[in-house]
Amino acid sequence: MSNLVAFSQAGLPAVSTLSTALRSIQADVGPAGVVILKMDKTGHWVFGADQTEVEEDSKWAINPFSFVHGFIAWGDGEVLAEKMTSVSQPLPELDEAPPGAKKGWETQVGLSLKCISGEDKGMEARFTTTSVGGKKAVQTVAIALAEQVEKDQSKPVAIVRLRKDHYSHKSYGKIYTPVFEVIEWISMDGEPETPKAEAPAAPAGRRRRSA
Repeated sequence: MSNLVAFSQAGLPAVSTLSTALRSIQADVGPAGVVILKMDKTGHWVFGADQTEVEEDSKWAINPFSFVHGFIAWGDGEVLAEKMTSVSQPLPELDEAPPGAKKGWETQVGLSLKCISGEDKGMEARFTTTSVGGKKAVQTVAIALAEQVEKDQSKPVAIVRLRKDHYSHKSYGKIYTPVFEVIEWISMDGEPETPKAEAPAAPAGRRRRSA
C-alpha cells in the first residue's frame, strides 16, 4: 500500500491554510477525477457512464486540496456551463446564465477522492453536488478536515466509507442523502498508523444501475 494517496496534480499549498478555506463551504450553498461519483435516487453510490455501483465498505481517501465551490447551469439533462474554483479562492464572478438553463446558476460544491481498497483501488473520482443534502455532506467532511488540520497537520487525508442517510418528503417520499463516514486520518503519502485487516471480498458480481 505504498504511495497510498498520491493524488494526481494535487497542487499542494501549505496544509496550514486548509482550515480557513474549508470552513468557507456553506451548507446552503487538475483533473477533477477520472470518473464522476454520485448517489442515485435509490440511495446507491454509483460511478461512471455505466452507473457501476460502488463496492460495499470500500475505502476512499479524500484529497484535502480538492474542495471546490462555484456554480453550474443545467439545461435539459446536460451541463450548459460550469464555473468552479478552489475553496481557498472567492466564488467565481457570474454573468448572465446561458439560454436554456432551467434554474439559472445553481451553487455547487465538490471534492475529489481516490479508492484505496477493493476492486476499484487506485481509481480517482469527482463528486459535485447542488442538492441540500449533498452540500451538507461536503460541508460536514470539510469541517471535520478543518478541525483535523488544526490539531495535526501531518495527517490531513480523511479515509472514508461512502454511506447514506434519508429523510421523508411529503411529496416525493424517502429522499436519500450522501454521507462521508470518516474512519481514520493519514498523511498525504503515508500509511495508517495501525492498518486493519480487510474482510475477503464477496463473490457476488458487480451491479450496474440505471441512470
